[in-house]
Amino acid sequence: MTTQRLTSYSHDGLQFAVRDEGPVDGPVVVLLHGFPQTSSCWDGVVPLLHEAGYRTVAPDQRGYSPGARPRGRSSYTLGRLVGDTVALVDQLASGPVHLVGHDWGAAVAWSTAAAHPEAVRTLTTVSVPHPQAFVRALKTPGQLAKSWYMGFFQLPWLPERAMASASISRRMLRGIGMDRESLRRYQREIVDAGALYGGICWYRALPLENPRGLGRPVTVPTTFVWSDDDGALGRTGADLTAEYVDAATYRFEVLEGVSHWIPEQAPERLAEIILDRVR
Repeated sequence: MTTQRLTSYSHDGLQFAVRDEGPVDGPVVVLLHGFPQTSSCWDGVVPLLHEAGYRTVAPDQRGYSPGARPRGRSSYTLGRLVGDTVALVDQLASGPVHLVGHDWGAAVAWSTAAAHPEAVRTLTTVSVPHPQAFVRALKTPGQLAKSWYMGFFQLPWLPERAMASASISRRMLRGIGMDRESLRRYQREIVDAGALYGGICWYRALPLENPRGLGRPVTVPTTFVWSDDDGALGRTGADLTAEYVDAATYRFEVLEGVSHWIPEQAPERLAEIILDRVR
């Protein structure tokens, strides 16, 4: 394991920014953010992991790091996103890591654990269910209605313009529970920083995915965290996830009265759940 701090790493011709914090010789927890956020979404969680002796490594992912913003939706497929994560694990040279992901970061974490179990010691996914469980949930009217924006994001240029509009983005994000401080951070770290195009391209790349490839089960010890006030993801996918994990080691945690933005709104409880899994 490298005991040098990692501030960035290179992969696929791109340069990724990384926040490497906590005890440098501690077990490594890699945290993957979602849309539309950066590694700062973990600010309330990581100090609690550090207190418990864990080193946290949180990258700004493809499309978000200034040096990792390629053009074209084919640069944002899950295969490429998984490749970025595995390259980070290899760079750390720590052996398998404890992998945590929220929102889109959870989708990448699920896919990484399924395709590269040798790189993942434990998995904690937050809000987004197993990819195949989500595909099945999309066939229900409730989840289809919640996921309307995924179709909207397939359009050229218009989603960027809408999400750059303070009034429109505020209405959309507050509609699924984002608080005022997180909205200010979104404006600063995503809109002003020029990260909207890359973040939206994660959605634009979805039609390039093979649905069958999303169905691989996860065999590493897994915890899935879902909140019952999530305006973007309903209960159906959360319940179906149990079919794609190792039942003997799987845990399903439900946070009551919490919106989609679990890392910011319930950091203490989330840190406790992560620690229960990684210890």
